[in-house]
Amino acid sequence: MDQPQRIGRYALVRRVGAGGFATVWLAKDEQLDADVAVKILSDLWTDDEDVRRRFLAEGRFLRRVDSLYVVGAHDVGETDDGRPYLVLTYADLGTLADKIKAGPLEIGDAVRIITEVGKGLKHLHSRGVLHRDVKPANVLFRSIAGGDRAMLGDLGLGKSVQDVSQLTMPGGTPAYVAPEQVLGERLDHRADLYSLGAVAYAAFTGQAPHGVNSLGAVMQIDKPPPSMTTLRKEIPDAIDVVVRRALEPDRELRWQDLDSFLNALREAHATGKIPAGLIPASQVAPTSAVPGGVDQETALSSANQVTQAPPRRSTRGRVIAGVLAVLLAAGGGYGGYQFVLSRPVKVEYGGLSVEVPRAWSQKAENNDGPRLLVSDSTAKWQTDPKVEGVYLELQKGTKLPTTTDPPPGCNAVPPDGGTIGDQQLATFRYTCGNQPSVIAQYRQLNSTTLLRIQVRDDDPAGRQAVLDSVNYHAP
Repeated sequence: MDQPQRIGRYALVRRVGAGGFATVWLAKDEQLDADVAVKILSDLWTDDEDVRRRFLAEGRFLRRVDSLYVVGAHDVGETDDGRPYLVLTYADLGTLADKIKAGPLEIGDAVRIITEVGKGLKHLHSRGVLHRDVKPANVLFRSIAGGDRAMLGDLGLGKSVQDVSQLTMPGGTPAYVAPEQVLGERLDHRADLYSLGAVAYAAFTGQAPHGVNSLGAVMQIDKPPPSMTTLRKEIPDAIDVVVRRALEPDRELRWQDLDSFLNALREAHATGKIPAGLIPASQVAPTSAVPGGVDQETALSSANQVTQAPPRRSTRGRVIAGVLAVLLAAGGGYGGYQFVLSRPVKVEYGGLSVEVPRAWSQKAENNDGPRLLVSDSTAKWQTDPKVEGVYLELQKGTKLPTTTDPPPGCNAVPPDGGTIGDQQLATFRYTCGNQPSVIAQYRQLNSTTLLRIQVRDDDPAGRQAVLDSVNYHAP
């Protein structure tokens, strides 16, 4: 969208971020002479009442918590075209994801950041709110005298503890979400603790634990990730043990509260030893006392036994996993399991329609055609082959192509034939190395018109589901 001049009393300066549901702008509160962040719901979701409710619920959750370590919500309103917006604390120093991309964090700095994020989580939990999407991109930094302060932001998946005391719908960011959250189990503060442990792992090593990129893959995790010392030798063994215990798939084997985790992390950093009393006594072999902590070798061995212990999954968890597996099989992957996780949204323009993942929030239209592009970055669709999305275009043509030029970095393939109703098809399926694979399909709509479709998606079932959802009705 074009940059508006102002929203309510706030003069917009520049866009600073965009996600699946909203765009964030740096703005000036002219009455208070202060920089603020204005988060505006994307126009793609204006008419989706469920999304609107969740968007406004984020503001209420943020407002409920008065913490230096959680982004504050200061105002709420609605734009002239009917989109809700939130006015939030402006984080002028970017995100933890930005810092990780720039290079490894100094050990002490990582400990400080995780401690500050943990304080924010504690304040949320004390107000009866679970975050459910703790990840580096949601850890923001604000300038303070002498440095910066980490703050938790984006409570788009936030839930009250009362709401999550029952079975919940699966959701979260795969690399950082607790397994019980993916399984749809009843959640408590330990789900956020797991995510904080995953953020700590990324802060210390530069990469997320396990390397999973789908919620389905999270269901297969049955042990903590590899030792952080295999990725970065200077990480102290004591810190490694503390962080990996936070990443136990079985929440009964994790640190049982944030204070235990954060205290253990700080003490491990200060002393280089596993803190005495913070490992369950049943897991520690008898040893002679050592001032300041248990014997280092014994402590590491015992703590590693904790982090290596096989997870004890509940029968209910296995049942839920079985139900999701049935959904996965019944719906061809994307149509079943992924639909449970997040409903696809239907996008229409000029007679063209397609159902896409909600993350593909950007839409571009062209009156000459018509043509429609829906993607996670329409600006980079032409230049970045890693951008996922779908492109639809009507073309003049009396017969289907037998060859096409493959997308950059992809192999050439012969087409598959087939029909949809009375329409003839030519489908080209490209594999593209380390970038998302591509399906290109041509449909013969009538004797003079072809419909060209191109879908880029890392998930094979997702690509096929988007392709199958494409339709055209002459307006």
